[in-house]
Amino acid sequence: MNFTVGFKPLLGDAHSMDNLEKQLICPICLEMFSKPVVILPCQHNLCRKCANDVFQTLSESEDAIMSEFTDSLNSLHGSCRVCDPRASNPLWQSRGSTTVSSGGRFRCPSCRHEVVLDRHGVYGLQRNLLVENIIDIYKQESSRPLHSKAEQHLMCEEHEDEKINIYCLSCEVPTCSLCKVFGAHKDCEVAPLPTIYKRQKSELSDGIAMLVAGNDRVQAVITQMEEVCQTIEDNSRRQKQLLNQRFETLCAVLEERKGELLQALAWEQEEKLQRVRGLIRQYGDHLEVSSKLVETAIQSMEEPQMALYLQQAKELINKVGAMSKVELAGRPEPGYESMEQFSVSVEHVAEMLRTIDFQPGAAGDEEDDEVALDGDESNAGLEEERLDGPEVSAVEATSPSVCPPPPP
Repeated sequence: MNFTVGFKPLLGDAHSMDNLEKQLICPICLEMFSKPVVILPCQHNLCRKCANDVFQTLSESEDAIMSEFTDSLNSLHGSCRVCDPRASNPLWQSRGSTTVSSGGRFRCPSCRHEVVLDRHGVYGLQRNLLVENIIDIYKQESSRPLHSKAEQHLMCEEHEDEKINIYCLSCEVPTCSLCKVFGAHKDCEVAPLPTIYKRQKSELSDGIAMLVAGNDRVQAVITQMEEVCQTIEDNSRRQKQLLNQRFETLCAVLEERKGELLQALAWEQEEKLQRVRGLIRQYGDHLEVSSKLVETAIQSMEEPQMALYLQQAKELINKVGAMSKVELAGRPEPGYESMEQFSVSVEHVAEMLRTIDFQPGAAGDEEDDEVALDGDESNAGLEEERLDGPEVSAVEATSPSVCPPPPP
């Protein structure tokens, strides 16, 4: 049995009720008609209150227009019964009152048909009792619970006059008593429909409870995993800060050591330059004295008088001999200008730096991180000493003269 087919009358009734509700909507307030309902000559319906509101609004507008028009005529012609429409029209009365509605006219909001009112105004329109009764019936039908409608309209498709009142356990479908006695379910095991209804409703309720509980557990797991994600982000952020601090410390040690080595190299450069420049000054002075002596000796040789020449020759010969025998300070030894002894080998240090890696099993709390940071600083100091040791020893081995200058 098709279970959906049994609900077709109910679905049809629901659709009909929706269509009926659309026909019971007032075109002015767009809500269901409120009693009393009046019917217009064009057979359209309105709430009496809505019709009165529309008529009062139009009347007030017409009163204002006609009053303005009459006042304009009176200002031109004076008081005249021919020009005054209120005097010439016996039906014209002031319709601004909210309690009494006199005769007049207005247009139907649905079809724009002109409705002429008598002296009773809107209250002279006929009430539509049929529409009011339909509204009462609609409200009664709408107030009924859905399950009672379903039980009332759910009928067997094979036996149209039989209600579905039993449940076939073999086929697992609801059916009627005639289907059990004469129809397709005569050999099947059946049970009362309320019993199966309560049983399956209880099973569904238990399933919903289990599903809700499962959803709660899943939500708890999701919350825990979100907390884990947040913790991972916090721990990663803290470890990144510590890693940056440690590498900055290591870079500071390298920068400090580089400054020391550059200072030692500058001292050696200055010492060698001072020595060589001193020799240059010494040789320059000797060259200047020797050049002057040569110039004097040449001038003496040009003396034409022998006696005068002999008076100066002996002294000049002695000076030239002495000058030629002067021993100057030795020149810088070969390779003195070389600075290769200040070369630094950092391959082993770079290789050691490349071996820096994370330490598995390190504590993650802040105290352990601070202890680890202090340890790294100590290790950096030891590493600095190790860097100082081989490099300084290499420099001392190759250039014993390299030492800081004494304080002035």
